[in-house]
Amino acid sequence: MLTAAAMVLGGEHWMAAQGRLSLIRQRGTLVCGVAPGVAGFARVDERGRYSGLDVDVCRAVSAAIFGSPDKVRYSLASSVDQFQRTSDVDLVSRRLTWSLQREGMGLLFGPVVFYDGQGFMVPARLPAQQVRQLSNATICVVSGGLNESNLTAYFRAHQLTLQKRLIQPAQAEAELLAGRCAAFSADVSELGSLRSEMRKPGDFRILPEQISKEPLAQLVRDTDVDLFNVLRWTIFAMINAEELGVTSENVATMANSQNPDVRRLLGVTPGNGKALGLDEAWAYNVVKTVGNYGEIYERNVGMRSPIKLPRGVNALPSAGGLMFAPPLR
Repeated sequence: MLTAAAMVLGGEHWMAAQGRLSLIRQRGTLVCGVAPGVAGFARVDERGRYSGLDVDVCRAVSAAIFGSPDKVRYSLASSVDQFQRTSDVDLVSRRLTWSLQREGMGLLFGPVVFYDGQGFMVPARLPAQQVRQLSNATICVVSGGLNESNLTAYFRAHQLTLQKRLIQPAQAEAELLAGRCAAFSADVSELGSLRSEMRKPGDFRILPEQISKEPLAQLVRDTDVDLFNVLRWTIFAMINAEELGVTSENVATMANSQNPDVRRLLGVTPGNGKALGLDEAWAYNVVKTVGNYGEIYERNVGMRSPIKLPRGVNALPSAGGLMFAPPLR
């Protein structure tokens, strides 16, 4: 009798030999691991509809493979370890920081989709503009996690006096309003989500300074190189589309462009689809049905959304950001 571990290992070898893309097509759906709960990144409403930046990446990959963004089945991805224990989920899209040791666990991270970092939310009335101005002030943070250790290490390294109060995220609004916290420290993605759900979001602001680097990216198994290639070039295509001015609204018109980069992006000039094992219209379908990177950002977490996070480093290089894509050729 095979042990459970042997059966899982055997299944993984069989799938690697067949190819993840082939299995996804046979199944008829992309299984995407998400973690609903952070507004702007992944939420599910009372009707079971998923939304958010992480969700839109899943939808974009579905559009690249199937021509439709709706052939996705969402699965709860509670941890990297859980993803490794099962072969059922194709990719994970859930605010995961790309790091060396995680990638060394048999995983491949796609391109960064959001440059996150640990920041500070303060009452709007507070005059502080920089972290050093919070020395000797009471800073609230969640106990026991990376945010607490980052906070302690940063204040020690910069010779600042840390007055720390341990709370849960749900307590942040009351603690800030009562003056028991001068600031609440967490990843900016979480701060934006928390602020959007407060009774008066305008009463709080997020300091521009960050004390850690948390580049968020999707991940797949290192045996699923075919899916990894589709994932990363799908994200690159959305960034490239924004650079070229191709949007969900004008993509049909732009397909008539004489710009060779636009023609390659939209499959008018063939070759990219074949290189990925996809239809030549794969990127056209992604932009048409999901949008370019700027559209996805603004819809979910940007200044036009309830989260209201400025683009900052998540802007294109032409606007002083880091969102860069290699040429699609």
